[in-house]
Amino acid sequence: MAAESESSTKPLPLPLQDRLAIVTGASRGIGRAIALHLASLGANLIINYASNSAQAESVAAQINTTSTLRALTFQADISHPDQVKSLFDAAESAFNSPVHILVNSAAILDPNHPTLADTTLEDFDRTFNVNARGAFLCCREAANRIKRGGGGRIICLTASLVASVRPGFGAYTASKAAVEAMVKILAKELKGTGITANAVAPGAVATDMFYAGMTEQVLKKAVEECPMGRLGETDDVAPVVGFLASDAGEWVNGQIIRVNGGYV
Repeated sequence: MAAESESSTKPLPLPLQDRLAIVTGASRGIGRAIALHLASLGANLIINYASNSAQAESVAAQINTTSTLRALTFQADISHPDQVKSLFDAAESAFNSPVHILVNSAAILDPNHPTLADTTLEDFDRTFNVNARGAFLCCREAANRIKRGGGGRIICLTASLVASVRPGFGAYTASKAAVEAMVKILAKELKGTGITANAVAPGAVATDMFYAGMTEQVLKKAVEECPMGRLGETDDVAPVVGFLASDAGEWVNGQIIRVNGGYV
């Protein structure tokens, strides 16, 4: 009886126990919240960052609160194929495991919010290099290397702007629209692998990237247009990604999930 009682009180494994996740752009904002949430579900993490090593190390330290090493940082510019390959190599080597989950959250946004007529070619190319080319390179690497047979997940962060088509976000919105198209096609091309591919498209979320260049008038309008009467928080987005990354999200595939409080 004692053994039976002991067994019945044994904690259940966490949803992502011992699964390996790469989160790009994970040093701050939505990517940071996603990394912390996946860790809370049991995943081992590679915290990718482009330039701010201190912020990335802070995220890893928050996860590595016990003697067990569950998160490592890795610098990589996802617009460079060699660096994306190195990112996956480092993940597999560090944890002696195939990658199970890719969350591509890295992105840039011009804080000046120029009209299309005023967008320079250099800024357009820079936006597409990170947001669209970077997503392509990460998805391509993931499609070839993520564990087959169940539990494999590719999740890209896009934007509800693709649906709301706001002035001043032409290059950014176009880059995210390209990612949404790729994700839908990728889901079909991965037929038979057990790997799902989806996009999570947040609306206005209170992050440094969102606030950059924003006037009080624009911020007020963003709140007024949301039926929930507020800006989104990073913790509004992370659990949706966590669901898609888990076994519970297996039947969701090739979808764009707009997480924006209902404004579009």
